[in-house]
Amino acid sequence: MSLRDSRGCPVSTRSTAQLAQFEQALELSVSYRLDPLATIQAALDSDPGFAMGHCVRAGLMIMATDRMVAPLLTESIEAIESLGRRANERERAHAAAARAWLHGDFAGSVRRYGEILLEYPRDLLALQVAHVGDFFNGASTMLRDRVAQVLPEWDTSAPGYNYVLGMYAFGLEETGLYSRAEDIGRRALEINPIDAWGVHAVTHVMEMQGRIREGIDFLTSRERDWADNNGLAFHNWWHLGLFHLDAGNVAQVLDLYDRRIRPAPSQVPLEMLDASAMLWRLQLRGVDVGDRWRTLASCWEPFVDHAYYAFNDAHAVMAFVGAQRMDLAQRTIAAMEQKCAGSDTNAMMTRDVGLPLAKALVAFAEGNYSEVVRQLQPIRTIANRFGGSNAQRDLIHLTLVESALRSDQVRLARALIAERTQLKPSSPSNWQLTARVMEMGGDMGAAARAMESAETRRKAQFMPQRTMALSG
Repeated sequence: MSLRDSRGCPVSTRSTAQLAQFEQALELSVSYRLDPLATIQAALDSDPGFAMGHCVRAGLMIMATDRMVAPLLTESIEAIESLGRRANERERAHAAAARAWLHGDFAGSVRRYGEILLEYPRDLLALQVAHVGDFFNGASTMLRDRVAQVLPEWDTSAPGYNYVLGMYAFGLEETGLYSRAEDIGRRALEINPIDAWGVHAVTHVMEMQGRIREGIDFLTSRERDWADNNGLAFHNWWHLGLFHLDAGNVAQVLDLYDRRIRPAPSQVPLEMLDASAMLWRLQLRGVDVGDRWRTLASCWEPFVDHAYYAFNDAHAVMAFVGAQRMDLAQRTIAAMEQKCAGSDTNAMMTRDVGLPLAKALVAFAEGNYSEVVRQLQPIRTIANRFGGSNAQRDLIHLTLVESALRSDQVRLARALIAERTQLKPSSPSNWQLTARVMEMGGDMGAAARAMESAETRRKAQFMPQRTMALSG
């Protein structure tokens, strides 16, 4: 007789030991802690025919966004398929969804994982892979609504409920429903304070609302809850760096980069993404980051010809142009151009957003700022098509603004900066940009008032009474 997991979903194994290893690996996956792959691999080593174990491993490989893991993904898919009816319907559906991803149909894969949830709404693995897949695909609405579809079937009696709430909070934040996102995210943390994805969701709310002091205090006061989380801590440190950057604390940002965001030269794409994104933001501000670009570029180099996921490719190009390795940047662009001829999901991502962005980054490095504007203006409103969060994709807008300023396109720069300042009027950086463009336009009075606004908002963010409003 087959068993059911702790959420009532069927598994084909009859081994309670294997089921326990599955539960442990899934908990590690949704909590982004330790090494879920090692845990599930131990189960597969003892029984290569453990179908649900292969489902977990396939999901982990998908979420890595790394072509180098394709052999393990292929192995798990084929193992499930070879079992035939010995694998249950749910497990075979996981294999079909994973195979779609393997074939480059990222959107179709996520849709299939979503279909599993219609039949098994408490399939936490399918929900996590679909949620992360929606993020990779830039499907903000589904990032929210796919979780909403299953939420009525979840409550505190189901193990992992807090992780579901954390996913929903992030989807709410990405669709601009900030108040509800924060409420749901904090509820997730009340259930499980070490839910790093819940911390991440609340942090995103504060970032989008320009709550710098609150964001810094929220992350630092809860540091012991998430800082040892090897799968997500680097990204929460990145968010802490964004808050400090907006406040103008450049030395603190560089210290966070060296000690927390990029303490070692790993080749994990998600970690390298954050490193590229932070260094590029610093470069836009004219900050000398020393040898950091060269070190990062050397880690990206093995990925240069992959063209596996456009979001990764663009961040690799950032590192290459930052390190003045234009040869590697051009090789990456050549691979992206070749990918554009395809018909899979990444071909669309590359054509629509990734390739224009990569070319703009090269143009920026060459000082051809008018070309940057030409490349980025058409894509800035469709940039979600190649994945990432609103906070991550803001780098495109920042690069466009800086290029408009450097190419003396004052009216365009003024309009773009006004967009930013209206959306986040508490941001000192936005007011500093306002001052720059006003000075370029000859309105010295407006420039002085904008600089005064920047300083006023910086001081307001760090007034003692603001920290007293924190909870959790």
